[in-house]
Amino acid sequence: MFPISSRDCLPSDVRDALLVGRVWRDTPRPGPAIVVVRQGEVIDISAHVRTMADLLDAPDRLDIAAHADGVSLGPVGDLLDRSLAEPQQAPFLLAPCDVQAVKACGVTFAVSLLERVIEEQAGGDPGRSDALRQEIQGLLGTDLARIEPGSDAAGALKAELQSRGLWSQYMEVGIGPDAEVFSKAAPLSAVGFGARVGLHPASQWNNPEPEIVLAVDAGGQPRGATLGNDVNLRDIEGRSALLLGKAKDNNASCALGPFIRLFDDRFTMDSIRSAQVALRIEGADDDFRLEAVSDMREISRDPLDLVGQTCGSHHQYPDGFMLFLGTMFSPIQDRDGPSQGFTHHIGDRVTIATPALGRLINTVDQCDRLPPWTFGIRALYRHLLTCADSA
Repeated sequence: MFPISSRDCLPSDVRDALLVGRVWRDTPRPGPAIVVVRQGEVIDISAHVRTMADLLDAPDRLDIAAHADGVSLGPVGDLLDRSLAEPQQAPFLLAPCDVQAVKACGVTFAVSLLERVIEEQAGGDPGRSDALRQEIQGLLGTDLARIEPGSDAAGALKAELQSRGLWSQYMEVGIGPDAEVFSKAAPLSAVGFGARVGLHPASQWNNPEPEIVLAVDAGGQPRGATLGNDVNLRDIEGRSALLLGKAKDNNASCALGPFIRLFDDRFTMDSIRSAQVALRIEGADDDFRLEAVSDMREISRDPLDLVGQTCGSHHQYPDGFMLFLGTMFSPIQDRDGPSQGFTHHIGDRVTIATPALGRLINTVDQCDRLPPWTFGIRALYRHLLTCADSA
């Protein structure tokens, strides 16, 4: 495996980045703390803001991140190293969100859309995939990525595909008017940088999904972004779309981090629109390596459109939400044999990176072998009350 340098896990312009996050501290009392990174030092600012949702909602969030005083937890490199240790050593990084809902958008890139349609139409027979790919691409007559979802051209394509028996539920959310938006994880259940991510033991065909994740406040305004791994069970979802919840939401099946970078004059929504997200998978038991890149310029729906389809007059999120924007990663590289495609092995190391946000690193395990999720909303309430009583 590639050696890990903590410096490489931070944004390339880290000195200009407003980075906020959450860490687990054992002292002065066990529990999560809100931190910022300034000049390479991690500062606990929990005395000023108790939850990440509160910080994102604060009108002066940029001033708080840049100037609020607090307790030093030492160099950020040491924090990253402790977070990568097994077991993790406090203080270590948690997922940078807390009480926010964690939502996700699917099939937002034409590449993954096309492959999912091919898999569905092939009925699991890889021998039919090439012929189906040629038929569908010939029928489209254009680059699928250039078709605006919900447009007249998309409606005409839908009618043509339906007449040929090639319409798909994935096409519906890929080029139809309504995006796929689902609940990825419960508040406080996501894991952070360095933690192990979980696969359901029933799954034999699965993969990571590297994505940019927006941090959205209670008013529906994106206030920052981080990296995410939307761990995906292809075999379970492939059996039925109604199994999406089982395929997507399991113990440690959602990873976020390392930090949320707040939007400011240097880092904006246009930075997200032009980002490239790199993925690296390294096998611990077979020297396997897979590398891929997602280019956000190829997304079929603008990130702000996805935010608007998630919240608005039809649905409010008073604690804000995190929104996975989707991935173009469609794993087809054979790992365990010809025509078998890709699936995880236990011990795989997954690295998701983009220069403006750094690197999110996690190791793969089975979710039933990971520590159970025990720190929920009531535990957070108790911790915050204890902090208030001792203030």
